[in-house]
Amino acid sequence: MWELLEDKGIKPYFKDDSVFIINADCRDILPLLPNKYIDLCLTDPPYVIGLVQNSNRMQSLGYKEIYGDTTSIDLTLILNHSVNQIIFGGNYFSLPVSSGWIVWDKQDGKSIDFGDAELIWTSFNEPVRIIKHVWDGFRRDSDWGLKREHPSQKPTGLIMELLIKREFDLILDPFMGSGTTLRAAKNLGRKAFGIEIEEKYCEIAAKRMSQTVMDLHI
Repeated sequence: MWELLEDKGIKPYFKDDSVFIINADCRDILPLLPNKYIDLCLTDPPYVIGLVQNSNRMQSLGYKEIYGDTTSIDLTLILNHSVNQIIFGGNYFSLPVSSGWIVWDKQDGKSIDFGDAELIWTSFNEPVRIIKHVWDGFRRDSDWGLKREHPSQKPTGLIMELLIKREFDLILDPFMGSGTTLRAAKNLGRKAFGIEIEEKYCEIAAKRMSQTVMDLHI
């Protein structure tokens, strides 16, 4: 499955039959791939808002600054190399007009530091949808007992819900973080590869991929 990546000289940090993890800058990897090679890019890029830097709560929880969250990000490579896209925080970027926005309702209106909802841009010609999924400390609809390793980590159940009705063969997350997109894809029997510039998160993701039984709650 991963022959094309390896033929391009791309070395895996971790791989198995379902997933392929790359420790690199996605801006160096994506140009090596054919245009529209990826069926779906599902990702949560840095929003360039200093998420940790500007949040006392994030800092109190011990999170460190997200690499790239203080410099501008161009998502053109993602659009060029994937047929379809689902991009968290799409309202922070210049993206094509789309009818298919998704509103992630976090079901938590008590937090001062975090919004009640998050906007997800998609390339699909669909009506706007709302997904309700709790992800706040011990109040969770998925990933019970899983340690939150990354400041912008997303719940596996939410990603699975985004994927389950869209049967794409190959999924990419070029800002992989702790590997939630890959874990969700693997749970659903899909193929996915992720690119992450910080090795510590590649290690966390690799450990998550090695687990054989995961929370399948949707």
